[in-house]
Amino acid sequence: MQYEKVKTFILDKLAHELPQHLSYHSVGHVKDVCQATEAIAGQEGITGEDLTLLMTAALFHDSGFLFGAAEHEKKSCEIARQHLPDFGYTQDQITKIEGMIMATRIPQTPHNLLEEILADADLDYLGRDDFFTIGNRLYDELAMYGIVNDRNDWNRLQIRFLENHHYFTQTAIRNRKAKKDEHLQYIKAQLNNE
Repeated sequence: MQYEKVKTFILDKLAHELPQHLSYHSVGHVKDVCQATEAIAGQEGITGEDLTLLMTAALFHDSGFLFGAAEHEKKSCEIARQHLPDFGYTQDQITKIEGMIMATRIPQTPHNLLEEILADADLDYLGRDDFFTIGNRLYDELAMYGIVNDRNDWNRLQIRFLENHHYFTQTAIRNRKAKKDEHLQYIKAQLNNE
């Protein structure tokens, strides 16, 4: 597996081909998820081939946005299937990567530790100090698609999302859950003050 080559390839492709109006699902998000994946994987004891497969899945998990938001996880799997053999990945390895990519689909349903790590990494920001900064990017993107109309809409959506979301790995639960719960209480208070 030529991980460094595939990383250069897909980040370059995303940087040049992703629609410019994607304020959240951008190269910045992919890099953020890669950092979170590496951090969680380290604390969960993932090394070797599994770590390479996990990091590859993180790189490709939102590549389907090259072809639009609908069913983007499935499209991400197709892109991985198309390109990874060129970088020395076997069919078995690609199947594992596809499982990890599909685990990021909402509602998240990971089936093993690697899938849990990527699912948690994808939503790592929910329990971080930059939650509102990143959330504003998502708000702009959803507003552009007409999914939310105003801040009240957005706050109601965030409350539903945060109430239904849970982290899977012990690492994410330990490091992110308390802060995520704080964000939820803050947003509820904001909505009650409207």
